[in-house]
Amino acid sequence: MTIQITLADDHRMFREALRHSLATETDIEIVAEAGNAAQTLESIERDTPDVLVLDIALPDGNGIDVARQALVRHPRLNVVALSGYADRLFVEEMMKAGARGYVVKSAGTDELLLAIRSVVKGHIFLSPEVTGALIGRPDNGAAPPAPPLTVLTSREQSVLRLLAKGRRSNDTARELGISPATVDVHRRNIKRKLQISSIAELTRYAVREGLLSV
Repeated sequence: MTIQITLADDHRMFREALRHSLATETDIEIVAEAGNAAQTLESIERDTPDVLVLDIALPDGNGIDVARQALVRHPRLNVVALSGYADRLFVEEMMKAGARGYVVKSAGTDELLLAIRSVVKGHIFLSPEVTGALIGRPDNGAAPPAPPLTVLTSREQSVLRLLAKGRRSNDTARELGISPATVDVHRRNIKRKLQISSIAELTRYAVREGLLSV
């Protein structure tokens, strides 16, 4: 049996390297590649792969949402998340969305292949780093709780939701009917109010507060 795969990642060079590595496997066929959320959903409709290898961070959306939408349309699809984050919350939300595998990008191709073959056989596969994050004690080096969502204005919450879904400042501005400069002001205010410094942390906060399902 040949396992048909769609690769979804916004970094073309990474996709090409991954495709080159997987192409040597006789039981693997790359049927499509996608660089954003829209292309990913279109390719699934067109090519109906067995496995979707899916990055969590896409330029026009979030892998968690993409996995959820894809599995509503194609329940038999096997989703393997491929991410730079081993954060417990990202893993939990991805698995809630229906993913059956979660592999960190620091892992080797052998681990991804093991994940692909495992999910096709009906198993769950998690990278060792991910397993460690899931079973780690919550009080071991835990960060202090972030401020509640209510510290943000409704406009700031809208900006945060779009930024966490991978929208760029220009796209966020266009969707909300404001200027890119205003988006940047909101972003600075959001980071200051939440005491958060990176987009990855903002995304984690948005996932935890349920903003990505809005």
